[in-house]
Amino acid sequence: MAEAERPAATIGFMTEFVHTLDDKGRLTLPAKYRDVLAAGVVISRWFDGCLAIYPIATWAELVRKLSLLPVADSKARNFRRFILSGAADDVPDSAGRILIPPYLRDYAHLNGNVIVAGNGPYLEVWNADRWQHQLREFSDGTIDPQTWAEFGI
Repeated sequence: MAEAERPAATIGFMTEFVHTLDDKGRLTLPAKYRDVLAAGVVISRWFDGCLAIYPIATWAELVRKLSLLPVADSKARNFRRFILSGAADDVPDSAGRILIPPYLRDYAHLNGNVIVAGNGPYLEVWNADRWQHQLREFSDGTIDPQTWAEFGI
């Protein structure tokens, strides 16, 4: 089966896309992944100042894992709070668009052109300038091959 024919649920989200937020704060999802995301998505604050877009079923698994974190542990509560309180769900419209709420657009400094980047089980949405900063970390050696080795890759 060719890559284009495999569902994202099988191979994960990958690739980098340049998209534009419209005046209402809607983001058109990459056409390649619209079928996988058609049942619904969750958009949440994420690490490094970006947003994460999860398919609804994958999000449910993340929430299950978060619910197992000890409620008495302040780090666990703060982590769960950061992820869950910053989440919004949506179902793509017939044009494959989802609404990014204002508080999430503000958090990630999204306006105009944005980068939608695949990251395995989810997509990330980046301010274009912040994305370029992330890429520079690879080119300037901040993230080097030794880091990959530490991860067992």
